[in-house]
Amino acid sequence: MAQTTPNHTLAVSGWAAHDSSGKITPYVFKRRENGVNDVTIEILYCGICHTDLHYARNDWGITMYPVVPGHEITGVITKTGSNVRGFKVGDRVGVGCLAASCLECEFCKSSQENYCDQTQFTYNGIFWDGSITYGGYSKLMLADYRYVVHIPENLPMDAAAPLLCAGITVYSPMKENKMFESPGKKLGIVGLGGLGHIAVKFGKAFGLHVTIISTSPSKEKEAKECLGADDFIVSNDSKQMEAKKRTLDFILDTASANHSLGNYLELLKVKGTLVVVGAPDKPIELPSFPLIFGKRTIKGSILGGIKETQEMMDVCGQRNITSDIEVVSTDKINEALDRLSRNDVRYRFVIDIARRSAKM
Repeated sequence: MAQTTPNHTLAVSGWAAHDSSGKITPYVFKRRENGVNDVTIEILYCGICHTDLHYARNDWGITMYPVVPGHEITGVITKTGSNVRGFKVGDRVGVGCLAASCLECEFCKSSQENYCDQTQFTYNGIFWDGSITYGGYSKLMLADYRYVVHIPENLPMDAAAPLLCAGITVYSPMKENKMFESPGKKLGIVGLGGLGHIAVKFGKAFGLHVTIISTSPSKEKEAKECLGADDFIVSNDSKQMEAKKRTLDFILDTASANHSLGNYLELLKVKGTLVVVGAPDKPIELPSFPLIFGKRTIKGSILGGIKETQEMMDVCGQRNITSDIEVVSTDKINEALDRLSRNDVRYRFVIDIARRSAKM
């Protein structure tokens, strides 16, 4: 493992955290030369995910400093390798969380690279050449074309960026559980944040009855009037929770705060399913009775494969689905991360890396 190899000759300007304070500062580092399977991308925008905050502060104890965060990346291809297929110079593209995988296992061969046990991430990972990966808080990046997707022409590049993580994170389990084939089904979404608000948009686009489940009563008006949610349950209101027992077909749990699944399971119909996509710091509490008395199922889900990510992006283009964002300049990254830690964003920060038109 090394930060670079002799092939890393491209000096790139970016922004990195150097210790567990999590403070992001300007940082010049080297990226590899464009290989036969690579595309070089001029980065225009990069979303700020809650994961970036965890890595910057080493909350999970696995950060390799200096870390250049960012895995919601949109930009324009400036160079392609000789083996690259399906991409050309000038294409609008996106890079999400995945940088590499084994390409040989059952999951890679079935377009589920996100479940390969050798998957490496866009930052704080180890690439095939042994170098540490650096993310999208930078002016330029190299990516293997097999982990790159096209951005539909009608989607603005800034508001499309969060779809590469938050979007596919909620799209994949909804599709797998056939919610997109079931108009009128009742979908519950725990948490109305970066993931939750996009899940609402997918739900409404496919004709589902959408209920937001939140600890914040103040979000009800926004959920219904701005996002189109059909119902709202305050999860710490016992009367509301009791009244809604056995009413939902499917629940998507996007919450990153510590919580018990018991009360949420009670909201599901018999044989209902709850999928966890949030990542609380501590183990989730799971009472057995709500699970076994309702013959309910709990699953986990992470991201989606590249083929599915492209499918999701195409659906967003067809149905004009984007993230609700607040664009920040590079000198405001630390302020944005601090606000994110306090959930003070509606609903995703996106860094304007290049300061060019989002419609490119």
